[in-house]
Amino acid sequence: MAKSSITISSKNYSSWSLRGWLLVKFARLDCKEVMVAPDDIDARQELLLLSPSILVPCLLHEGIKVWDTLAIAEYLNEIKPRAGLLPADQAARAHCRAVSGEMHSGFSSLRAALPMNLKAKFPGHKVWTRAEADIERITTIWRECIKAYGGPYLFGAKRTVADAMYAPVATRFLTYDVKLDKVCAAYCQTIMAMPEMIDWVTAAKAEHEDIDELDFEF
Repeated sequence: MAKSSITISSKNYSSWSLRGWLLVKFARLDCKEVMVAPDDIDARQELLLLSPSILVPCLLHEGIKVWDTLAIAEYLNEIKPRAGLLPADQAARAHCRAVSGEMHSGFSSLRAALPMNLKAKFPGHKVWTRAEADIERITTIWRECIKAYGGPYLFGAKRTVADAMYAPVATRFLTYDVKLDKVCAAYCQTIMAMPEMIDWVTAAKAEHEDIDELDFEF
């Protein structure tokens, strides 16, 4: 029986839940899922970018409660060092932390313009100018990492914190038909082909709850 739990919100809409859940899976931590309904007031505020703090996902492990996604990543790296959530090389480890932190604290225009919605498809979607700048920065990060570390993941052959942090972006690019170069398109395919992502997307598409504000036809 799992001694740990990961509290998450909607699998269709919650990018932060996906990040925390993937980190747990990458760390191979036996963890029970606890779902918070999307109509929960606090969860809904977070999904609609109206909350000043992000309290989901939340990891509970042997009485220790950790709720910020990067804090979860660092905690998992401490208790599961062999999982390789951070690269072994010091320089690569610093780089991984930097690009993960950039995703954690930035790209607000992308979040607002392209909310995660795995059940939707918007062919030919027109992206806002500000979001285009975020997309350019993200794809630059991807190309630089893959060139430096050889792929198929951002820091080489193993999934790291960075891949968990950017996985929801891959789903957004597919949902909103964002045109990508060959390297970035291949990275998106690599992320979406992970067994964990296939399981998550399948569950997301089976959810019955819809949030009208996030299903709006832009």
